[in-house]
Amino acid sequence: MPQGKRGGARPNSGPKKGAKYAPTITKEQAREALRQIVLREMEGLTAAQIAHAKGLSYLVGRDKAGKFKKLTSEEADKALAGESDYTLVEVWEKDPSVQAFTDLMNRALDKPKEQEQEIKLTGEADLMAALVSGRQRAAERRKG
Repeated sequence: MPQGKRGGARPNSGPKKGAKYAPTITKEQAREALRQIVLREMEGLTAAQIAHAKGLSYLVGRDKAGKFKKLTSEEADKALAGESDYTLVEVWEKDPSVQAFTDLMNRALDKPKEQEQEIKLTGEADLMAALVSGRQRAAERRKG
């Protein structure tokens, strides 16, 4: 074996600085495509998120078998007009979502900074003295 050649990294090997692998490029393209879709639908998504934060109401129909189904606006119109298999139409409400409200506030006003908690240890000097004496005992055991 020639002198100085003992393995290790070879100069100028591996990907060049700033090079991206194919999976990284694919993820970036997918992220950009999703970003464009979200931006295009932002008004509707925001309205839905606000409605969820306030609480939702929806119509529910009951079929002849007694099963409940959340009705679309077309199905609700037919049920109200008596042109549907649903015999009973009720309004169900869903409570406001605290998580949706928190998420909206964090996005609109930035997430609140966590407050630092001051922790006081009682007997700090005793703790340090015990630590120092323990280290001394350990050092003596190693020597003897």
